[in-house]
Amino acid sequence: MKSFLLLFSSEKRRLLLASLSTVRRAWIPLLLVYFAYGALGLIDISRDFWVKESLHLSPADLAALGVWLGLPWTIKMVFGQLVDSLPLLGSQRRSYLVLGAGLMATGLVVLAGAAGGWLGFLPPAGLYVLGNLLLVLGTVLQDVVADAMTTEVVDRTEPDGTPRDETVVKAELGMVQLLGRMALSLGILSVAGLSGWLAMFLPRDTVFLIGLVIPAITLLAALAARDEARAVQAPDWRILGGGLAFGAAVVTLALVQVPFAQEVVFALSMAVIIRMLVLVTRGLDAATRHAILGTSIIIFAFRATPSAGDGAFWFTLDELGFDEAFLGHLRQTAAILAIVGLWLLRHQLTKHSVARVLFWLTLAGGVLSLPTIGLYYGIHHWTEAHLGFGARTIALVDSAAGGPFAQLGMVPLLTLVAFYAPPAARATWFALMASLMNLALVAGSLQTKYLNMIFTVGRGDYGELGALLITATLIGVALPLLALAIFRPRA
Repeated sequence: MKSFLLLFSSEKRRLLLASLSTVRRAWIPLLLVYFAYGALGLIDISRDFWVKESLHLSPADLAALGVWLGLPWTIKMVFGQLVDSLPLLGSQRRSYLVLGAGLMATGLVVLAGAAGGWLGFLPPAGLYVLGNLLLVLGTVLQDVVADAMTTEVVDRTEPDGTPRDETVVKAELGMVQLLGRMALSLGILSVAGLSGWLAMFLPRDTVFLIGLVIPAITLLAALAARDEARAVQAPDWRILGGGLAFGAAVVTLALVQVPFAQEVVFALSMAVIIRMLVLVTRGLDAATRHAILGTSIIIFAFRATPSAGDGAFWFTLDELGFDEAFLGHLRQTAAILAIVGLWLLRHQLTKHSVARVLFWLTLAGGVLSLPTIGLYYGIHHWTEAHLGFGARTIALVDSAAGGPFAQLGMVPLLTLVAFYAPPAARATWFALMASLMNLALVAGSLQTKYLNMIFTVGRGDYGELGALLITATLIGVALPLLALAIFRPRA
């Protein structure tokens, strides 16, 4: 904290320290929500092993399912509009946190019932989809509330009503966003090793039921939150109605199984979100709109890169012999380094442009993909024979090196969004930008699906996995660099 404050003049440091001392308590509820989101990883390893052991879904099927499950994040602006304009039981924050926790808890119970065989109103695969959908809806809702709160805990005026220094306001907002990412990483860290241990020694349904402690943390955040009186805007039916109509169209396309339904939904999502962004940003000056546009496109490209899919994970189990405990150790190591990296690189995140940060993150991501490709082609046999270490050490070092990168790219954008959030529509504004960023993940999932259709990988059938890994890595480097080359002058 001390080194962070040295970025400012003595007077600005005094103002920032004074503000931090008065609002720090108000940060705790939103940090608890982000922590709970990260701690939901408690069930991840058990869920991944259950899918491999018991559900007859291919990597392409799972990638396609990931597209559908990602769609609630792309209509996050609907949740934001609800939170901004429709108090629930007289509350705009606490009640929505409670509702989100309830959805998460229900999803965990459904997954437990499917894994334990004591729920049978749908086939196991159907229960898997339903449980995950409820989890997604709950986390989206609580994330919307936390995002809105990040803009509210920083005062824009002094007690006497005079505007505060913009540099100090931006610094505070940046610190809140940084701490939010760190709380998320801390949540991941707190359960990473435990998730592997639980998956190794306890039945899958028991682990899902233990996961109920996560929505309990959200309930604690709801109790701690100060649900102060705030301006309630009238519902903007262009956003709320349009978003609900879009959601209904998505459900219809999914149920009737229209050809290329996911691609149609993606195109509709992009059109709807861009239209809503135009509506919401009309009050901003041209320079600000261009800055947000250029930054958003670059980060979209950075987040829209594909992965190799579940086949690569299955390869580590079948061919490399990774077990639940070791996978938990990998995730724990990555989470520790994520927190350390966020803190050590806080200067760069608040000082440098998004374009510069993402340029180096893209190059680093490409380099860090090489060990995974090397493991497929047997580099661990050579290192074990000549250097004394094998696949597990390579995976551990690679996981440690790549740990910080998942969160770093979002901090500058989140700070920019928080600064320009309109007072009466903060949840909607934040959710709309988040919808665009999450639509990028849907684009990445679609590319993952296509790659798994081109390069066939299955349980025990990994002949084409090498080509899949190389192709995904090349796209993951080329796509962000192309966006940077085209849009960097505007960002």
